[in-house]
Amino acid sequence: MNHNPRMVTKTYSKWGVRMGTLALWAAAGASVVFWGLRLSAPAAGPSAPVLPPPPLAPDAQALARLLGAGPVAPAAASGAPAASPASRFVLVGVLAGQSSGGGAALIAVDGKPAKPFRLGAPVDEGIVVQALSPRQVLLGPDTGGPATVTLDMPLKR
Repeated sequence: MNHNPRMVTKTYSKWGVRMGTLALWAAAGASVVFWGLRLSAPAAGPSAPVLPPPPLAPDAQALARLLGAGPVAPAAASGAPAASPASRFVLVGVLAGQSSGGGAALIAVDGKPAKPFRLGAPVDEGIVVQALSPRQVLLGPDTGGPATVTLDMPLKR
């Protein structure tokens, strides 16, 4: 006697197997078409070169506040007589290099906002930063003569 009736009778459908086979072959064909199109597409042209960001300019106002500067007095009226060279410059701060001998000074010229000037940089026509110390800056002619203007840091209150 046969005690396994499932083996004896055919319970599966021919159409189920055929449809499953068709689905597998359709997926394989779609994969071949996809990768064929992908690999045969022309390569993208050269991309634009990446430019480095522009260098950042130091914020003179923020640096002046960091070094303890207060508000700068407004500029004199245009009809006023010319001021002496020493009164045109206000020393706001100094960054003196102890071991390198370099550094920078924050100097306000003619009541304008303070700007950083490195050692040897021109501050005004014919006047350059000649020497820096922790609380003093010497300005003089760009020809290398002796210092004509000495700027001292204002005393803190």
